[in-house]
Amino acid sequence: MESSSAATVSAGPSPGPTPADLLRRLRARGAADPVTHVERLPARAGVPAPWPSWAPPELRAAFARRGVVAPWQHQAQAATLAYEGEHVVVATGTASGKSLAYQLPALATLLADPRATVLYLAPTKALAADQLRAVAALELEGVRPACYDGDTPRAEREWIRRHSRFVLTNPDMLHHGVLPGHAQWSGFLRRLAYVVIDECHTYRGVFGSHVAHVLRRLRRQCARFGSTPVFVLASATSGDPAAAAGRLTGLPVTAVTEDASPRGGVTFALWEPPLLPPDSGPSTPVPPQSTGDHDDLQQVRRSALRETADLLADTVAEGVRTLAFVRSRKGAEVVAANARRALDDAVPGLGDRVAAYRGGYLREERRELERALLHGDLLGLASTNALELGVDLVGLDAVLICGYPGTRASLWQQAGRAGRSGQEALAVLVARDDPLDTYLVHHPEAIFGAPVEATVLDPANPYVLAPQLACAAFEAPLTPADLALFGDGAKEAVDQLVAAGALRQRPTGWYWRHRERPEVDLRGEGGAPVAVVESSTGRLLGTVDGGSSHFLLHSGAVYLHQGVSYVVDDLDLVDGCALVHAEEPDWSTHARDVTDLSVVSVRSYVDAGPVGMFLGEVDVTSQVVSYQRRRIATGEVIDTRPLDLPARELRTVAVWFTLSPQSLTLAGVQPADVPGALHAAEHAAIGLLPLMATCDRWDIGGLSTAVHQDTEAPTVFVYDGHPGGAGFAERAYGTASAWLRATRDAIAECGCESGCPSCVQSPKCGNGNNPLSKPDAIQVLDVVLANLPE
Repeated sequence: MESSSAATVSAGPSPGPTPADLLRRLRARGAADPVTHVERLPARAGVPAPWPSWAPPELRAAFARRGVVAPWQHQAQAATLAYEGEHVVVATGTASGKSLAYQLPALATLLADPRATVLYLAPTKALAADQLRAVAALELEGVRPACYDGDTPRAEREWIRRHSRFVLTNPDMLHHGVLPGHAQWSGFLRRLAYVVIDECHTYRGVFGSHVAHVLRRLRRQCARFGSTPVFVLASATSGDPAAAAGRLTGLPVTAVTEDASPRGGVTFALWEPPLLPPDSGPSTPVPPQSTGDHDDLQQVRRSALRETADLLADTVAEGVRTLAFVRSRKGAEVVAANARRALDDAVPGLGDRVAAYRGGYLREERRELERALLHGDLLGLASTNALELGVDLVGLDAVLICGYPGTRASLWQQAGRAGRSGQEALAVLVARDDPLDTYLVHHPEAIFGAPVEATVLDPANPYVLAPQLACAAFEAPLTPADLALFGDGAKEAVDQLVAAGALRQRPTGWYWRHRERPEVDLRGEGGAPVAVVESSTGRLLGTVDGGSSHFLLHSGAVYLHQGVSYVVDDLDLVDGCALVHAEEPDWSTHARDVTDLSVVSVRSYVDAGPVGMFLGEVDVTSQVVSYQRRRIATGEVIDTRPLDLPARELRTVAVWFTLSPQSLTLAGVQPADVPGALHAAEHAAIGLLPLMATCDRWDIGGLSTAVHQDTEAPTVFVYDGHPGGAGFAERAYGTASAWLRATRDAIAECGCESGCPSCVQSPKCGNGNNPLSKPDAIQVLDVVLANLPE
């Protein structure tokens, strides 16, 4: 029976210790016990089901050759719903065999109808490649599966369009390649029976909103060619998966959520790095996150990156196959490099069993790392969430999660990568010095007793809807009937496109007026990726998304790639290229920016006497103006150097609250302390918002001021970091009392005296975390909570 996807890590019996023994050894490394909680997730027996009567014998035989003698109950239920023509989402845990739920009806249909086709969409190339291996391994005649993505050689693309019946791609390629060239795909689309959307919970925020409209454009083209495919979606466990899948596809979707697969027991530890001795000075500074946000703090606790690197080295030394998830690209490089160094110090050459894996690597590097992991040449891997959804890593002994990944859905997805078939596994969440991480490791009920978040996306976002309608019009003229397909706001968006000269209205519909097609970035990352090129050789090292380039690739920035350090010579934003040279400086770089915000409109508000709570549109202007160089060994600031980079403007959605000056005075907050009080409350509120919405703090921004020009009162703003908003501010507004209560508790329960990274200091702060007042922030939030209705 199937307990995982088809391609799993084959490792044989584990020579290492049991998870419980391994955890005891790891805890014994230091003087103080870093573990705040251990949760035992018991093993679970599977509930099998008979093969559906419609499954052809040759398909059953093919699965049997791969070790699947019968489906689990949820697989058979979802597969039958899909085969009978019902749109379905199967939302069960990692390694529950969701792939069989869509492979079974899709492949049965391909075998029964030699003309039928299937389209599979994955959020990452690695996941599509993994699924290709799984389908190809079944060796079914006539299916001809093939990947069609940016890595596909052009010589193969025509063959795939003409002959493949099971095409695996991603939303980006569907948007850029398939739909604009629908005439070349007409035969495939005319016979399209199923659209499979894997890991659909990842389509959230602005990216999810874009993908929702790409799927509507796909449905539109299929209808033009006479097909109405069934949509089958696979998701990690999430809140209300049927509603989320319905928003994504625009169709009624039935959810299958009862997981009937077997599961080995998991020992899940919450790990808080130890406090540094008062006289030790700052620890090695944490590198900036992949968004380029920066850290101006001295670490109160040992760096989570350093702690994770040591744990990775220890587990690999024990012969334990381990995957360490790290939130940023640079962090993954640092963890791998430190673990390799520690292992080589202990046993020369052992460091070669550890590597880094992240987005931005070239195709050949990614494939080689995947091969090495699958074949056991690597024992340890430090990865960004590029492998949360990528190659099937079920079969690892342990997973280390360096910092809360932003949502409980991602946390369980990452933790679920540990565990061989029915065997025990270890998962460890290593807390960063951050308000949310600190709150979670001391409130385990917020992890283990709370439901998984609902996926947040907003297809009505005008900054998403209008560009997508332009793409649709380029593909075929829009008709009034099409506007209903694209939902609320479509007519208004079309009128704006007409007024802007992008569309021309005629009696038969709206026509795209330009020769070239619209340029639309699905990922909402602030522009095309920037190529990182070595100056002396012209070698392409990798890419960085446009939104992060100002922070990570400014002139003078230190850039890491596969453990090698480079310094940026020049950033050319026009050509999208950064020239670098290899150098190992003893300093790191940290970009700094300034932000201004103005209120455009108010959508909704609550008048709570001295307190007001608002939701509306705002304009945010930000500019990277300088960077600091700091000694790696001590964190000492060497100097601050100016930068001349263009400002960026963002119209987005924000939630904000105001307080009357009198209420703050009555609460004991003196006028001179108001800026620090609001600033500290803002930082903590940003840090705790991921408890309420499927975001992390890098998706959102904030600003606080003692008197804002638009509100004329002390104000704290929290805004979505994407044009038009991503749904996070709306979620914050709707759960304001619970959100700010958790924020207040996180600050009050922190053991520091005046504020630290665990409560009110922020790694994103452009003002160097100054001013901040921890006790006054508690008073501010007490005033808000005392007046705001539940």
